Amino acid sequence: MKQKNLGFCDLGFAKLDLDRVNRRGYQEVVYSPGKTREQLKIICREFKKNKQDLLLTRLERNIYLFLKKSIPGLRFHSQAKLGFLKSNQAPKKKGEVAVVSAGTADIPVAEEAAVTLEVMGNRVSRFYDVGVAGVHRLMQNLEPLRRANVVVVVAGMEGALASLVSGLVRSPIVAVPTSCGYGANFKGLSALLTMLNSCSPGVSVVNIDNGFGAGYFASLINK
Repeated sequence: MKQKNLGFCDLGFAKLDLDRVNRRGYQEVVYSPGKTREQLKIICREFKKNKQDLLLTRLERNIYLFLKKSIPGLRFHSQAKLGFLKSNQAPKKKGEVAVVSAGTADIPVAEEAAVTLEVMGNRVSRFYDVGVAGVHRLMQNLEPLRRANVVVVVAGMEGALASLVSGLVRSPIVAVPTSCGYGANFKGLSALLTMLNSCSPGVSVVNIDNGFGAGYFASLINK
């Protein structure tokens, strides 16, 4: 039985945190894997009923098509695997966030960060495939990178790009290691360790392939 108490709604299988927007500045975000289509539909309807935005991470296209039938206006970004619906068009934050990817294979994680940022009301600039193997590609974009309030750097392989960017800009860096790489990359572990051991101060690191977490954190900094 559905109950509302103390800022959350008890659906039995889920307790929706309706007060999170007041505490954290943004609504509760729904991690889609592990939930049935019906559970996701009920969750989305309840959030929408309470006039809250929807952001569903790691959403598969077939689940989105099912949800769209009963959630008018729900949108989907296939590369980022994000479903989203804004109940109110919030004014965009004045500052800009740059999202940088080392390689083309890192773009899906970078897009998860970028779209999360946009849904949360940030202006986003994208700089993709500018990794350290061809550093001149990065240097050609140095001026717009330096104008950003925050830079999200997404890289697999050895993950060196975050340290390089941090040494060139004044803004804080949110580093995202990805699982892209050959065997000794250990599914992103080598990139994670490189970023954690950055010799350049001002680098914060999220979990492997966690574009959403990077976008959310960068939005808090930009706010």
